[in-house]
Amino acid sequence: MLGTASMPAAVAALNTAQIMTSAISQSCISWRVSGICYWLFCTTFGCSVKTSVKVTHYIPEVVVSTYVAPGGNPWTEMAFVSQTSGGLENTIISGLSGVSAGGANPADMKNPGHRHSSIRFKYADAIGHPSTSVIGGSISGYSCDTAATPLMPYFLSTLDSIAWRTGVPESLYPEALIPGQREIGSQLSGNMWGNIYPRSGFVSQTDDDKASALVAQRVADIITRVGQPHVYQVLQGHKQPGYWPPDPVTENTGTKNHKWQRLAPQLSQSCAVFPDGSHTAASDNNAAFALWQPYSCCKRRGQKLLSSTDI
Repeated sequence: MLGTASMPAAVAALNTAQIMTSAISQSCISWRVSGICYWLFCTTFGCSVKTSVKVTHYIPEVVVSTYVAPGGNPWTEMAFVSQTSGGLENTIISGLSGVSAGGANPADMKNPGHRHSSIRFKYADAIGHPSTSVIGGSISGYSCDTAATPLMPYFLSTLDSIAWRTGVPESLYPEALIPGQREIGSQLSGNMWGNIYPRSGFVSQTDDDKASALVAQRVADIITRVGQPHVYQVLQGHKQPGYWPPDPVTENTGTKNHKWQRLAPQLSQSCAVFPDGSHTAASDNNAAFALWQPYSCCKRRGQKLLSSTDI
């Protein structure tokens, strides 16, 4: 689990091999001994207390891609998934409005006599990270099982087209109406990137890199929660004795429940949380990020977990 430090590499497109290689990052895995678990072990001859080491580390769970045209997923092997599901989107949108669905970046379109618009639209996919099972549970007792399934589509915006394009019903939620709630960064600190709600493909942001990151954060917010008004597959582990999966992704909490690794257009060997400074946007306005979440676990050494202590 040792990572290699290197300068970010520019990638026009991303393939599965590159994504798997990028997961070998000490900065992102952040493995550590975090405590001790106490187990009650009983036999016909009596009971005793046994201990096991509690470890904590991050696991890459999904690759979230954002792009501006159907089939534009920069993960080359997965581009066909969104392209195929785009046919259903066209059917739904055409049935509702009588026009074909399509992507656009109005911020890049000039209107005579008007300033550029800051409103951007992004498609988005969240697909199980190909290395999630390699990092998770690879060493019994010293690595935790992942809740994610490799290559599983957890979110395809083309299948969630009504909510993703209209923002309904989330446009009416308090999180969307009250300034300062559910935002990446803050106005006070001068690094406010945008609002999480409504969790749709439209964002108001002049910087395309920040717009892509904001959309990725929205997708992670959706898929790590149960019962959201979207079409998606829930990505959530279930707590068991000796196994502590992460809380849902929440912005402005540091690395408490997640962090991001940039994959495209710049392939990074480190992880951070948004806002994470300025980055150059891709020329085609497509981007990809790996979502990492922290898990804690300890090896079962008895029939009942008595307690655990953190160090």
